[in-house]
Amino acid sequence: MTDFFKHLMHEFELPLGNPVLVFSLILFIILLSPILLRKLNIPGIIGLIIAGVVIGPYGFNILEKNSAIDLFSTIGLLYIMFIAGLELDMNDFKSNRNKSLLFGFFTFILPLSIGFPVCFYLLGYDFNASFLTASMFATHTLVSYPIVSKLGVSKNQAVAITVGGTILTDTAVLIILAVIMGNSQGNLNQEFWIRLGVSLAIFSAIMFLIIPRIAKWFFRKLESEKHSHYIFVLSVVFFAAFLAEVAGVEPIIGAFVAGLALNKLIPHSSALMNRIEFIGNSLFIPFFLISVGMLVDVSVILSGPMALIVAGTLSVVALFGKWIAAWFTQLVFKYTKAQRQLIFGLSSAHAAATLAVILVGYKAEILDDNILNGTIILILVTCIIASFATEKAAKKIVIETEEDTSSLVNSNGAQSEHLLLPIANVENIEKLLEFSIFIKDKKSPNPVSILSVVSNNNEAEINILKARNKLEEYVRQASASETNVNVITTIDHNTASGIARISREIMADIIILGWPRRVGLLNKLIGEKMDSILSNTDKTTFICHLEKPLVLHKRIVIAAPPLSEHENGFELWVTKMAKLAQELSIPMQLYSNENTKNAIEKHFKNAKLTASITMHLFTDWEDILVLAKNIHQDDLFVLASARRGATSYMGSLENIPTKLEKYFPSNSRLVIYPQQFNHNYGSERYDDISAEPLSKGIEAMQKIGKGIENIFKKDEE
Repeated sequence: MTDFFKHLMHEFELPLGNPVLVFSLILFIILLSPILLRKLNIPGIIGLIIAGVVIGPYGFNILEKNSAIDLFSTIGLLYIMFIAGLELDMNDFKSNRNKSLLFGFFTFILPLSIGFPVCFYLLGYDFNASFLTASMFATHTLVSYPIVSKLGVSKNQAVAITVGGTILTDTAVLIILAVIMGNSQGNLNQEFWIRLGVSLAIFSAIMFLIIPRIAKWFFRKLESEKHSHYIFVLSVVFFAAFLAEVAGVEPIIGAFVAGLALNKLIPHSSALMNRIEFIGNSLFIPFFLISVGMLVDVSVILSGPMALIVAGTLSVVALFGKWIAAWFTQLVFKYTKAQRQLIFGLSSAHAAATLAVILVGYKAEILDDNILNGTIILILVTCIIASFATEKAAKKIVIETEEDTSSLVNSNGAQSEHLLLPIANVENIEKLLEFSIFIKDKKSPNPVSILSVVSNNNEAEINILKARNKLEEYVRQASASETNVNVITTIDHNTASGIARISREIMADIIILGWPRRVGLLNKLIGEKMDSILSNTDKTTFICHLEKPLVLHKRIVIAAPPLSEHENGFELWVTKMAKLAQELSIPMQLYSNENTKNAIEKHFKNAKLTASITMHLFTDWEDILVLAKNIHQDDLFVLASARRGATSYMGSLENIPTKLEKYFPSNSRLVIYPQQFNHNYGSERYDDISAEPLSKGIEAMQKIGKGIENIFKKDEE
């Protein structure tokens, strides 16, 4: 028994050496510190940093800074930069790249300009030490980015330009570090510049030309191997970090570039993105924050007045420089106070790049102990202030955004949106379910309902059980992306009537159907079944044929007929296509007449849709195949059609889906039938009144006119 207690006491000797015990302690800290500090309205990030101070070698020495801690810390830092690149709205970033450049210039030059004279004249350091310390003020680490991501404001323009500015300023500072080190060692010659330029060019070519092609091939060939996707992404991140280091810059640049390279292939609502964020936010990023705290030496405060003066001066200059940069950015771009505070919060935390600069300078004996210790205190102070500022600003922006969109939500009913996904063939469900998840409004509490209609016969009950068992697998697939899915199985004599009945029962807004495989459509889209569904429901209906995974498409090409802006479901389908384009980070191409174009531009402005869209005038609806030269194999072609009797219905629309299937067999295609009636005004009173006879008469007159025209043409010939 004595030996047992001796062994137990030995295991608890400080610093802890048992890897299982060390890992258990860190997991308990990750679990408990955010929960405890949330009661005090303190951001969880601060709790993790403070916990690192307490358990670190300069606190109670419970854990030592060993290779295992360094490994997890490095993974966490790379993860933060990777997620920042992955969540960046590339369309928004491209349209605001000049703003990112200007913010990067402000957040680099202003802290540098303020910091150099302070270090050189006030603290009395030489040129190399002053310039290196001042360049440290220009860096920042996105320590508080998880707060922005968690609160759902990562798509805000202020976040986009801050992330863009981060990579620009950190790259510039790390290049300055390489230059100063070369200067101090006397190696700053032509060979140094050529080697740096060539290595960065090769790195960029690998990341932006080769890696995306490999990723596309991998995701296409191993579409069903979901766990392999995550391992592949993780491999790319660390390989990119290694390549960046070889190229002469810090690994964090490589991780960020990996995020940019894979950005279009990993949609924000996908299950893969959910796995990446979940594991990062649960394990790796908290590890990094704890390791930052373990660097802080509180005894520095007691080591003399000079250490305190240097630490205080560095902290004030670092925060003031970043605040001035955020203030200038607000003035130039006319941002709100909340956006300015968000930019300041994201850009004021100093950790990884700052530490890299200072440690390299310290090891090269350019910087002294006071600068090193002062920087460690600066890291703690700036991380705490940045976390408070970011959380406060992000909450303000969330409230402002909800107020701006509340009237829009109330008008289009997005809060109670319900999607119905009837399934005839289980093989097609995966891509259709993914499409449904991408276009679904995340604020709607309703699930995506998967419907299977079973024929009413003696085996109906057995068939219902079989259908449910088959569909349960896809419920688990959707849950991986945190989307609720409800399985409905019903008995009906006719599939079309079953779909129509259930759509009314659950008050579905959108019906998403697969494109049935049938030859010889004979002037009907998909035979009697589809015709019956369209005539028995007035819901917005999407009929999809997805030839390849959605992430492999490069554009969404939309053809909208004249008067389509007058359909009740017009704004709904435009919003959904914009949401899909934003999820996939691809542009939209619209072909329509002038009035439809103006209506879409107006809706984009009113609904604050940020998807990239290019408008083209198109009027030749009798020969829509003219568009074929503008449609590429990687495009998703969308046709906004109309039901018979609808405002935008034309006779030529009847044959277009047939032509799409014939002339674009290898293209993904989507036909949209907008909602025909407005449910808010009791359209059921007018169900018996239809413009169908009138439209048939007009169509007949058009055909007669064309026939006469052809006769005259033959006579002339």
